[in-house]
Amino acid sequence: MQVLKSPPSDWRALVLNADFRPLSYYPLSTKPWQEVVKAVFEGRVDVVSTYDIEIHSPSMKMRLPSVVSLKTYIDQNRPPAFTRYNVFLRDQFSCQYCGIDEDLTFDHVVPVSQGGKSSWTNILTACAPCNLRKGGKTPQQARMMPTKNPHRPTMYQLQELGRRFPPNYLHESWIDYLYWDTLLEG
Repeated sequence: MQVLKSPPSDWRALVLNADFRPLSYYPLSTKPWQEVVKAVFEGRVDVVSTYDIEIHSPSMKMRLPSVVSLKTYIDQNRPPAFTRYNVFLRDQFSCQYCGIDEDLTFDHVVPVSQGGKSSWTNILTACAPCNLRKGGKTPQQARMMPTKNPHRPTMYQLQELGRRFPPNYLHESWIDYLYWDTLLEG
C-alpha cells in the first residue's frame, strides 16, 4: 500500500460516518470530488480535512475536501446486500474448493437445476476450473466439499474482512481515520 502526499489523480475524498469511522473499508468509502463538493453545499457533510488545491467558480473558491464526515449517522448493523462483491469478500477472494485466487466465479452449492436458489446460503466463490468440474452436481455428488459452508455474514464481519485487503493507495490525510481500532506497534 502506498501513502500519497499529493492528492490521488481523481481527487477522491474519504467519506466517514457521523462517528468518524469509514462507511466501508473494502471498498474504501471514497467519493469523487464533484459529489463531495455537491454534498458540502447541500449541507449533508462536514469537511474534516482538505487538499492543498483550490477550486474556483465566478463567485467563490474553496479548498478541495480530502476527508468528509456525514452529518447523519448511517447504521452499520443493517444486513449486507447480497452482491457479487460481498460474496467474494466473505470468501476472501479465494475458491472455496481449491483455495486459489484467480479466475473466480460463483458456484451454486445446490445447483439451480436441482432446485438451488441464489442466496447467501447457497452461493460460494469458486474458480472456473472447479466450477466446471463440479458442474450441475452437489458437492457430495461431485466429491468436492467446500472448505467453508456458505452463510449470510454480518456487516461487522465484512468490515473486518475488508481490513485485510487494503487499497492500493491512501492519501496521508486519510490515515488518522482508518484502522483507528487496531493495535499500535510498540
